[in-house]
Amino acid sequence: MNETAAPAASELTALAGRYWLPVYRPRDLVLARGEGSRLWDSEGRDYVDLAAGIAVCSLGHCDPDLTAALVEQAGRLWHTSNAFYSEPPLRLAEELVTASRFARRVFLCNSGAEANEAAIKLVRKWAASEGRNPQQRVIVSCRGSFHGRTLAAVTATAQPKYQAGYEPLPQGFRYVDFNDLTGLEVAMAAGDVAAVLLEPVQGEGGVTPVAPGYLRAVRELCDRHGALLVLDEIQCGMGRTGTLFAHWQDDVVPDIVTLAKALGGGFPVGAMLAGPKVADVMQFGAHGSTFGGNPLASAVARVALRKLSSPEVAANVTRQSRALREGLKAIDAELQVFSDIRGRGLMLGAQLRDQYAGRAGEILDACAREGLMALQAGPDVLRFVPALTITDADVAEGLARLARALRTFTAAAPASR
Repeated sequence: MNETAAPAASELTALAGRYWLPVYRPRDLVLARGEGSRLWDSEGRDYVDLAAGIAVCSLGHCDPDLTAALVEQAGRLWHTSNAFYSEPPLRLAEELVTASRFARRVFLCNSGAEANEAAIKLVRKWAASEGRNPQQRVIVSCRGSFHGRTLAAVTATAQPKYQAGYEPLPQGFRYVDFNDLTGLEVAMAAGDVAAVLLEPVQGEGGVTPVAPGYLRAVRELCDRHGALLVLDEIQCGMGRTGTLFAHWQDDVVPDIVTLAKALGGGFPVGAMLAGPKVADVMQFGAHGSTFGGNPLASAVARVALRKLSSPEVAANVTRQSRALREGLKAIDAELQVFSDIRGRGLMLGAQLRDQYAGRAGEILDACAREGLMALQAGPDVLRFVPALTITDADVAEGLARLARALRTFTAAAPASR
């Protein structure tokens, strides 16, 4: 027996069935390594990655600059509690404030859910400091949103499928339809709203951007009703839409922005950015995180932020967004599978035509068999969120593999209905 041989995929997936809490349903393969926009499984098969770990690995896999930052910091200091200072999180906070153009202070944490949880607490704390009673601290969010899995964040997530079985949910949340300004005006009419929380591009809700002028109108409504504007840019931020912050394209100034995913390029990190109105509301003891501002995460995030802010990355997003859109349109012209292709930058969604509704998961299975990683945004939308540094060759090969997968799927689809 060769004791140095890698374990078989079946052996590893069996461990998941035996020991993991079964809250995930991964595809039946084991990823072993990655480089740029390519992945290899434990059997040595390669995949073009148009998913980037759910919009996380925005500089690709094993980016050498991120790796160097991690290794260098690992040789110095891994962790210290927030009872002491270390340089990386202080520098990261400074750089985020400068890059954001609006923030005064930053709270560092470990994930998007934690960032949104901090934002929700900051909204409530601010409302309390304004003398508002608990019934006047309502947070409005949009149907189809996704803000995380913690109890408050999942309550803000206005999708019943994520909330079912976790009742009683926290009080003080109200839901409106996304891009429905009239509905939002009605929801705010009672004067009890402390904040509006939304994504400039809904990810899990179907890769749907805000309508032209919508965010500016929401900002005006918030000002009129004395409410905060909180933007969740956990998936759509950090260069994904073609600008470092998605809301820059809508000409608005938020009060709070939440970040995670691409901020660490694959290393867990999150951040809540607080503008002037709320920057000094939370004082000593009001909130905290054991691992928030971890030196390893902060060192990596500093390099990721610098690279994601570069004109070269923005230019590549524009270039490859155009190539992906054109490729998806060409596939649809051949196979008639998509009713709409939407999104911003390298955050694109392809809506399935009615005859294929509900079958996004099956299509992704077919993609995996062809050596392609992609995502879905609900049962009816294919989602493409590749690395922002993806090359022409990888886009072309990814589209070729997608076309092969869809040809196989559509040929078999009528018989499988």
